[in-house]
Amino acid sequence: MNHHLLQSLIGQIRRGSLVRVAGPRFFSAASTEEYAKRNYANNVFEYNTVYGSLTAQRRYFLLRDAYDDMMLDGVKPSRDTFHSLVVGTMKGARMQDAFYFIDQMKIMGLVPDVNLYNFLISTCGKCKNSDQAVKILEEMKCMEVKPNVRTYICLLHAFAAHGRLDRVYAVVRDMTAAGLGLDKFCYAGLIIALKNKTPIPDDFAAKVIEFVERSKMWSSVETNSENAENVMIGVSDEELYNLPTAEYVNRRGPFLVRAFAAYHTAFYAAADVKNVELMEKLLDVMNKEGKTPDLYIMTQIIRCYCNAGDIDRALQTFDEHHNSGKPPAAELFVTLAEGAMVGHTEKGMQIAQDILVRMNQRNFFLNNKMGSDLLLLAAGEKTGGYTTANYIWDLMRARNIVPSFAAVEAYYQGLKDREIPADDPRLLLVTRTYDNLRIRFGNRTSFNA
Repeated sequence: MNHHLLQSLIGQIRRGSLVRVAGPRFFSAASTEEYAKRNYANNVFEYNTVYGSLTAQRRYFLLRDAYDDMMLDGVKPSRDTFHSLVVGTMKGARMQDAFYFIDQMKIMGLVPDVNLYNFLISTCGKCKNSDQAVKILEEMKCMEVKPNVRTYICLLHAFAAHGRLDRVYAVVRDMTAAGLGLDKFCYAGLIIALKNKTPIPDDFAAKVIEFVERSKMWSSVETNSENAENVMIGVSDEELYNLPTAEYVNRRGPFLVRAFAAYHTAFYAAADVKNVELMEKLLDVMNKEGKTPDLYIMTQIIRCYCNAGDIDRALQTFDEHHNSGKPPAAELFVTLAEGAMVGHTEKGMQIAQDILVRMNQRNFFLNNKMGSDLLLLAAGEKTGGYTTANYIWDLMRARNIVPSFAAVEAYYQGLKDREIPADDPRLLLVTRTYDNLRIRFGNRTSFNA
């Protein structure tokens, strides 16, 4: 489905189900041509395509509306329909919608299979509701749906997201007792649980290194091969288990070496807790094994230095990588720019702007998410010339990209707080964009998320 058609159907969905009730209910009063114009889907195949398109465009909040339209049209959902809907709600972390679709499925006499239950547990993990994840496992047993290895790993990660280390260890014991070996995703979950535990354990760094080392000892029961059905509907193991690398899995080239899953999570954790010593120790472990960090790990190294307040070391790492002839990536530029802007110091804001200029000169461009995140951060600058925020806005405007509502709102307020003439062209354009987005999406917190 092309982009323009998707935008058209989104507009029709947004007008709400009341408008569509008038179509099917009073069909005899409307011409076939008029009804066809109102309809964006006519059968289960077309509706399934719509759900897939909405999910691909991250318009997860529209799935429920589109499903309501399907019901009003009298189109009967298939099992594939519910798979598409539950996957979309999982990716959008919309737990209430996910349970609604499962309930609808049961009403229609369809029993959820193990994959659907896994998606539900994964959604609970994304929403940090591990208690609900346990209830799903109990329901599976009542419905005589046998859990598989992925079920346990999803549950492990649901507990890990909550920092419930004791429950994570309990899942590990259950897996071991059932003869299921631990793979890299299990050790990644253990690392995440350590990071999220409050307070962070005293042996955090030592345990992270231990789990990384143990992740290399492949188990007799390997779960690395992805479920064929999950692959077909676009769900990777990284996404199913809510790993920090999930959004990069489909990137081509050397950005992400998927075999490094435990390393990825470990470097991410080190950056989150600002532990430069741990990060450098992990780098030493990799070097001793003759492994070269992929681009994702490089972004975490830069992020770790930035989070620890060492912008100079972050910039040095960036330049060393840049000068080594290794492949660059837009994320490296963006990570350094974001890190430099923390605190909105004069030096940091200038470094961020310089990096973005270099990025633009290398013909790397900001996508909507990157640009929106950067603009939102830059817009928080209270003093100074606001040149970094202005530059980010201009970069996005040059490519006709409209930032997220939150970013535009922050930028608009920042401009209003400065002594700018009311007829300034930039202020007028930003005001117009802000007003349009407020009308259309002011109540949609997930717009362009």
